[in-house]
Amino acid sequence: MGEFVRLEVDDGVGVIRIDRQPANAIDLQVGLELGEAVREAEERSDVGALVVWGGQKLFAAGADIKAMAGWSKDEVRPSVQALGDVCELLERIRKISIAAITGFALGGGLELALACDLRYLADDARVGQPEIALGVIPGAGGTQRLTRLVGPGVTRQLVYTGMQLDAATAVRLGIAEVIHPAGTVFEEAVKDARSFAGGPRRALAAAKHAIRAATETSGSDGMRVERDLFLDLFGTVDQREGMRAFLEKRPPRFGGRRG
Repeated sequence: MGEFVRLEVDDGVGVIRIDRQPANAIDLQVGLELGEAVREAEERSDVGALVVWGGQKLFAAGADIKAMAGWSKDEVRPSVQALGDVCELLERIRKISIAAITGFALGGGLELALACDLRYLADDARVGQPEIALGVIPGAGGTQRLTRLVGPGVTRQLVYTGMQLDAATAVRLGIAEVIHPAGTVFEEAVKDARSFAGGPRRALAAAKHAIRAATETSGSDGMRVERDLFLDLFGTVDQREGMRAFLEKRPPRFGGRRG
């Protein structure tokens, strides 16, 4: 357990909690601790899905500007590299992750959320990439992941202006998936993560891999990745159970198996 980031596991769900008051600013230490928490969650068999959360007040308000204002590029490189590595890790692990966003997810905070599989917004949340007002741009994948989600036009508007979006606009544009009341967004994320954790984990991991391939490969290559993943699921315990349950007209009992 780190000083500012901790992993708490309950009933198959790993909650990665950022707790660096007052704004959960993401510096080098927070980035490294996030990486440790994600790697631990990936390795633990009792973690079937993840929720990334910054607490009731806010998700993360970006980088530690006070610390980096006078830095050179060599001085800032480790911090942005640490956050970029965490985002890559979140995208590539075999477990489904949900960002439960309260308050603000800005700059590096939004970049972290974009690396999760799903984003659940509190109804009063605001998101954005405001780096342009600081004379810089997103550096941990924000331009890349936004473009994949919403296309280059919307990404240009968001990054060039640094505007903040309310929850309804973020969902309408496709940056987030769902809105919940501020007091329940975390519980709703945990509930859905628990459903993933108790589901067909290997099939969910395959789905995650296939969808990622769609954003990173040409059409024919992505099709081959999907087909191979589909074929690899045949003969697994969950495939047998899922199809047997369908034929027997009953709910499947997956049990959150890894294989």
